[in-house]
Amino acid sequence: MVRFENNRQPKLLILYASYGEGHLQVARAIRDAMEEQGNYRTVMVDLMAESHPWLNEVTRRFYLKSYTHMPSLYGWMYDFTRPMKHDSLFGGLLHSFGRDKIRRILAIEQPDAVVHTFPIFALPELKRRMNFHPPSYAVITDFDLHRRWVHPSIERYYVATDDLKRELSLLGIPSRSIQVSGIPLKRGFRTTTASAELYERYRLQPDKPVVLIMAGAQGVMPDVTEICSGLLQDSNVQIALICGHNSLLKDSIEQQFRHHSGSSRLHVYGFVDQIHELMALSSCLITKPGGVTLSEAIAAGLPIFTYRPVPGQEKQNALYLQSKGAAVIANDPAELTEQILKLIGDPLRLTTSRMSIAQLQTSQTAADSIVLDILSNLRIMERASIL
Repeated sequence: MVRFENNRQPKLLILYASYGEGHLQVARAIRDAMEEQGNYRTVMVDLMAESHPWLNEVTRRFYLKSYTHMPSLYGWMYDFTRPMKHDSLFGGLLHSFGRDKIRRILAIEQPDAVVHTFPIFALPELKRRMNFHPPSYAVITDFDLHRRWVHPSIERYYVATDDLKRELSLLGIPSRSIQVSGIPLKRGFRTTTASAELYERYRLQPDKPVVLIMAGAQGVMPDVTEICSGLLQDSNVQIALICGHNSLLKDSIEQQFRHHSGSSRLHVYGFVDQIHELMALSSCLITKPGGVTLSEAIAAGLPIFTYRPVPGQEKQNALYLQSKGAAVIANDPAELTEQILKLIGDPLRLTTSRMSIAQLQTSQTAADSIVLDILSNLRIMERASIL
């Protein structure tokens, strides 16, 4: 039972995982939104890394390798487990990871609420065994619903779209327990606009359209060289290529294009923390279709191109946005180049694409919406406990 004594600030425990960057980014966005409310009592825990460090490293490496070198295997595993229930043999095993660790964390931190940005739900058994059981919230970080996210211990789900809310409702989740918030992002995506200062900072020309290519946090998008070569054939196009943490890709691209006629229009960056600034300068985005990156593009009103999406949640994300007219899926460099040049060369097509994207934007930033809802729920529970 939640009690706030002496007007103390409620404490939030956020559980995330390091399989990709998105779950951590969402956790940080929620923490930052709490701090915007004047609350500095958020604790963030990578549950798998802290409870099973060896297993976490092995499974994380397998995730990255299968994702890039065996995408069909990854897609098969995703589709095979997609309908599993929380109380199935495999589902129960997955949700058991970190149980001992979370018991110790709860005893030490005594949080008022727990937020999951990754679907490892180790709390249900503990709720039956411990008197202390804070409410649990889940922030679904994709546009596709995997049943691993669905669990009776969750008080409220925060989802990206009305379609996800309907899908959860069909699975028996009460409508009052689902809020369409969008996916939480870091600050800046709705407030940053193109300016002479930003163009100068990123060495871009304001009179030429910018194609932003995000190769992924690990720099794993295929055929980057061919994509850049095709786009640079149009002398009106400039490219901002983000290689993330892949320094080998960055060095390779810079070496290959050193003597290319379009080299002055190709700008290669490593990891860029303020990606919203480059999005504000760009005409369109080529990206792997991770939920957070797609949400960033939607918040920035940026037309999206996804290239050879990997089977699994990213392909489902891409297919969903394509069905809404907010993204284009391409499977070879020539097709991708043709689609991009058609878009940036046709003002009507560009406007139509941006209007489709605007339909997916939420009225309030997702992190703020989630934090305000959680704090409101905790205040209600506090009043109820006093009465």
